[in-house]
Amino acid sequence: MKTSYRFLLRSLPLFLSGALGLALTSPCQTSPLPNAPQPQGGAREAATIRNSPRNFLKDQEAIWTSPAHLSGSNALGPVVLVLATTVLATTDHQVMSSHFTDKTLNDHASTASTGLTGLMIAAPVAFFAVGEMGHRNQAAETGILGGEAMLDSLAVNYAVKAVSMRERPTLDGAKGKFFQTSVGLDSSFPSNHAIVAWSSAAVIASEYPGWATQLTVYGLATGVSISRVVARQHFPSDVLVGSAVGWMIGRYVYHRHHRY
Repeated sequence: MKTSYRFLLRSLPLFLSGALGLALTSPCQTSPLPNAPQPQGGAREAATIRNSPRNFLKDQEAIWTSPAHLSGSNALGPVVLVLATTVLATTDHQVMSSHFTDKTLNDHASTASTGLTGLMIAAPVAFFAVGEMGHRNQAAETGILGGEAMLDSLAVNYAVKAVSMRERPTLDGAKGKFFQTSVGLDSSFPSNHAIVAWSSAAVIASEYPGWATQLTVYGLATGVSISRVVARQHFPSDVLVGSAVGWMIGRYVYHRHHRY
């Protein structure tokens, strides 16, 4: 177990380099998604429950057509992500076959990841409730956009899972083989927990950009990503992609729909 912890500490900078690098960089420089349209003749339309289904469909269209919008100014993030994912994918089997093999540690990490993800899901709900009851428009908007970002992220993630069909680290000696039809939608790649946590965190940190808020929500999201690997539920490359894509989608939803 001590060896696993030492390995985790040594590999952590690379493990989250892509996701954290994106979180610390201007969205206009890194996001592969098209720029959010500017409102015509006034403020943006308020984010409401009623508008959410329409916004979801528009966001999905923008997300899936985003490769057509890549250019020199916004290609850095995807390039960094692809390179980091490639490096991690080549070491996934070695990492998971040699580390984090203690069942007790795995169980504790799994419990932690579930609890932390639950907090990141509950946070937008709490913001919405406080906003509605206290007539705080920005808080209500945070809740609505956080929910939209998580739904957008899950829709993207399940589509990728349906294609990747990757075995989880607990199967076949942690070889992490792709395109295994027996896996179905339970594919290890990418991580649902990571993409949900990071999309929620991105919206909250964008609405309230103070250092304490960013440290809290991104710290919790990072905890989700790390614990999913320690729990042997995902390979490092799975959570890196989930974290980075979740962050990009959360930032996009915020910049496209926010008013405050």
